[in-house]
Amino acid sequence: MRSYSPDFTPPWKKSTPAPELPADHDLVVEEVSTGFCGAVIRTEKTAEGPTVTLEDRFGKHRVFPMTVAGFLFEGAPVTLVRPSSGAGPVRPARTASGSVAVTNARARVARAGRIYVEGRHDAELVERVWGDDLRIEGVVVEYLEGIDDLPAIVAGFAPGPDAKLGVLVDHLVPGSKESRIAAGVTDANVLIVGHPYIDVWEAVKPSSVGIPGWPRIPRGQDWKTGVCRELGWPDNTGAAWQHILARVRSYKDLQPSLLGAVERLIDHVTVGDVPQG
Repeated sequence: MRSYSPDFTPPWKKSTPAPELPADHDLVVEEVSTGFCGAVIRTEKTAEGPTVTLEDRFGKHRVFPMTVAGFLFEGAPVTLVRPSSGAGPVRPARTASGSVAVTNARARVARAGRIYVEGRHDAELVERVWGDDLRIEGVVVEYLEGIDDLPAIVAGFAPGPDAKLGVLVDHLVPGSKESRIAAGVTDANVLIVGHPYIDVWEAVKPSSVGIPGWPRIPRGQDWKTGVCRELGWPDNTGAAWQHILARVRSYKDLQPSLLGAVERLIDHVTVGDVPQG
């Protein structure tokens, strides 16, 4: 992050407005308040105003308001504006997760490392959004049908530096049963992350499903069945899930807490791992 002397007035705060620069795809800029430097991967209209998403050289994404944040291009202050329709270079194809699509690539031989998720729906959602990335990286996702026996499952997997294990857990919040189970796994080669939702259904944005919000279901009731009844759907949780899954087209349809969790797991099992033949 850049630092300035107390009496220094940043150029983007001076009375002379910085020149406008279209935020074309792959334009590399620096956001001045954080020092985050990255390439433009998309611009979007929001209720609060236009935003720009930057990707740094490590693949990390940050979203900034274009009307508030200050940017530097080749060391000079600029005001980013949305590119005109049809202008700029052709954007590379993206996978559903937002990463650059690799064309004509064969799936990599599966790594020794694995990602475990709680249930079938979790696995199908991860495949829906990250499937292309997982095949390129050679990462296999398996579902467990619950994590009550997680410590024994981890011991049976026998994780190691070349066989790392990542586990995605629903409702991983302080004081929950899931958090107590996760605390029983202390192997450094195992990363357990989660999201705060009771079920992965809730990790899909309500707007994507076409509902005002996910209903609150009293304790003691089956959550999925209760959701179906509250929303006026038939008491068929399998059909309900297929309806929800069909509305997920990309990472934009998921809550950030799930996005960050899955990205961390992929990083964990791929960094330093050796593909097995």
